[in-house]
Amino acid sequence: MDMSLILTISMFITLVGFLLSGFPVAFTLGGTGLLFGLIGMATGTLDFTFLEILPNRLFSNVIRNELLFAIPLFVSMGVMLEKSNVAEDLLENMGRLFGPLRGGLGISVTIVGALLAASTGIVGATVVTMGLLSLPTMMRRGYDTSLATGSIAAAGTLGQIIPPSIVLILLADVLSSAWQQAQLNKGVFSPTPMSAGELFAGALLPGLVLVGLYILYQIVTAILKPDSSPAIPRKEGEALDKAFYGKLLIALLPPLVLIVAVLGSILSGIATPTEAASVGAIGAILLGAARLDDGTRRFVFIAVAALLSLLFIASQFDLRQSREIVPTSDVIAFWAAIILTATFFICLARALWKTYKSNILNEVMLSTVRISTMIYAILIGASLFALVFRGLGGDDIIESMLHNLPGGQFTAILLVMILMFVLGFFLDFIEITFVVVPVVAPALLAMDGTYGPIWLGVLMAMNLQTSFLTPPFGFALFYLRGVVPETVPTSAIYKGVIPFVIIQIIALALIAAFPETVTWLPEQLF
Repeated sequence: MDMSLILTISMFITLVGFLLSGFPVAFTLGGTGLLFGLIGMATGTLDFTFLEILPNRLFSNVIRNELLFAIPLFVSMGVMLEKSNVAEDLLENMGRLFGPLRGGLGISVTIVGALLAASTGIVGATVVTMGLLSLPTMMRRGYDTSLATGSIAAAGTLGQIIPPSIVLILLADVLSSAWQQAQLNKGVFSPTPMSAGELFAGALLPGLVLVGLYILYQIVTAILKPDSSPAIPRKEGEALDKAFYGKLLIALLPPLVLIVAVLGSILSGIATPTEAASVGAIGAILLGAARLDDGTRRFVFIAVAALLSLLFIASQFDLRQSREIVPTSDVIAFWAAIILTATFFICLARALWKTYKSNILNEVMLSTVRISTMIYAILIGASLFALVFRGLGGDDIIESMLHNLPGGQFTAILLVMILMFVLGFFLDFIEITFVVVPVVAPALLAMDGTYGPIWLGVLMAMNLQTSFLTPPFGFALFYLRGVVPETVPTSAIYKGVIPFVIIQIIALALIAAFPETVTWLPEQLF
């Protein structure tokens, strides 16, 4: 047997073995790559110059990669919104709105999960928050334990498919490289790039379809098993009057404005994901500060007014002062913009100070650094692993294997999807993204008949989402187990997520059967 084939298979088996043993992912990836790199050089299978490429590869693909800058920004945005009790207000008001319907609380949890997904994108924060706030009410009102826990766990994972999502950012980075490599292998020396914005646009409709399927399941369950999700009668004297809708609007409007600002700027092409993430992070700081006290809220309103005025001035006047002839109106607009910018920064400084004094900013920064450092460490380890794997000829072996499968592209994609689904029982989405996707994506994208990297990326993202719900290592199950009462058995949580995993597989099949659900929106916008 060829030595490169032996080393490639051994390398992959060793990696999976270390990952299943619980050894840290970053060190497993980097250590396995380095070990087999040394073995490859000792046996003459790997050229030493391959490892010399690593510093340049890290500098260009990780350190200077602007797309990856969005990760700490989106993480800080999500943690800040978690700490500012946005979910609490949303759940309370949605519960009052839908509670009198059978299955209304479950529907409320799904809708709030979708809203939090589009504004935070952090699974752990969403599951824990909704588990603490919603589960006691659902249990007290007679909801079936499995249905209640399953609804919360599934709604919490929506942040992986509804943009902006860290999964989509990481997939966009990996698939962009794979797409360029696939085109170069085909002899296309001016490869068409793929942006994260296109992947966000492609994931939006499938994400909303999945939300719709969750809600449909809640409604059907309420009809077929009325006792599993009873209606909650309104309290005496409680009515859906103007005061209630006013409170609902106050709870809904800030996160919705933030979602529109972030997603809208990406999908319209006004801003890159990194620029939009910075807008989201600043917006989350202002939103968190506004909820602290009335005085800070006034400063936040002034900051928002100054920002909107700046946008208006920038769209109506030419602020460049280096021209030979500058109209008086443009000079006035320029100085007005300077004053508005200073006003905005003063108000932002006040918001930062208030969040710092209330200890919210400290927790947000610590969480952001912790999560971002973990992701970047895994990225560095994955770069070393991928480099050695490629140097040993692993890419060629995988491509040859997938191309020679009976049934062509359909069988190849089906096999990869099954592999990712099975690995999701034991590994998390980051590990699968950096271990499996870089290996199989170039071969899949090189095949004839593929719908391109956006369709494949959304298909993979939907598949990766199931890894949060599949026992024994589903992270959403761990998060929920940590906050539910001891009277709720773990078996009830596992039983509750099974229907939602099946729904995700159905959504996966719909995306595969109808690629237009993914490709239509990017084609319209880009």
